[in-house]
Amino acid sequence: MTNSNKELSQKERIELLSILKDRFEKNMHRHEGLDWAKVQDKLEANPEKLWSLYEMERTEGEPDVIGVDEKTGEYIFCDCSKESPKGRRKVCYDREALESRKKHKPETSAMDMANEMGIEILTEEQYRELQKFGPFDQKTSSWIKTPDDIRKLGGALFCDYRYGHVFVYHNGADSYYSVRGFRGLLKV
Repeated sequence: MTNSNKELSQKERIELLSILKDRFEKNMHRHEGLDWAKVQDKLEANPEKLWSLYEMERTEGEPDVIGVDEKTGEYIFCDCSKESPKGRRKVCYDREALESRKKHKPETSAMDMANEMGIEILTEEQYRELQKFGPFDQKTSSWIKTPDDIRKLGGALFCDYRYGHVFVYHNGADSYYSVRGFRGLLKV
């Protein structure tokens, strides 16, 4: 799967919908009571969201429905890969952090990548909610949306799951590691 023009071909669309349907059916505990046919109708009516899911899949996030937004009725898709998505690791937190690095800059940042993909980085609350379907990130970690007051001081937050608990840590926003990426969320 490789596509950079933000439009899926018929073949890519069919392939992605098949992958998503299969994952949906194998993981009903994430979305009890929801009907795939209704999810697919929403996806087909929103090709730009389908492209974002394609990007989530391409970067090995394994997106799946984890709920419905009660206010809007939108389906909530989230990366459900066991570890932080492989295609989104080795990134610092945001553009400011990337530009501040003098040496050994990563290719991009988590916030830039999420923006390009049309998805949101998880908040701490969303990350904790995801762990109800987990465990996730037992060997990796994922950047999470960092409050402005922490970011203004040069820091950024990330989470992982160890010893049966979610841990929230801090690091310089310009840091990056081979086992740290980010998880995304998309409402359709």
